Amino acid sequence: MINNTLAVGIQGIQDGMVGMENAARKIARAGADGPQGTAEGAGSLVEPIIDLKIYERSVEASAQVVKTADETLGTLLDIMA
Repeated sequence: MINNTLAVGIQGIQDGMVGMENAARKIARAGADGPQGTAEGAGSLVEPIIDLKIYERSVEASAQVVKTADETLGTLLDIMA
């Protein structure tokens, strides 16, 4: 059960990192390709910036899952020792 929890947490971290990389690419592309200093150029950045923040929170939550599973496993090993 704990192995499954660890796997889910690690997969969440990996998925979040991929999402962050994609959002960062969109931000970089919008800065290079979009009209500079216009509302249209700024509007194209809103969604990827929000996505970046969402993926950041996802990675943080998944890291907490991994940390909790690790602590639980440590506790179980201490009890069995």
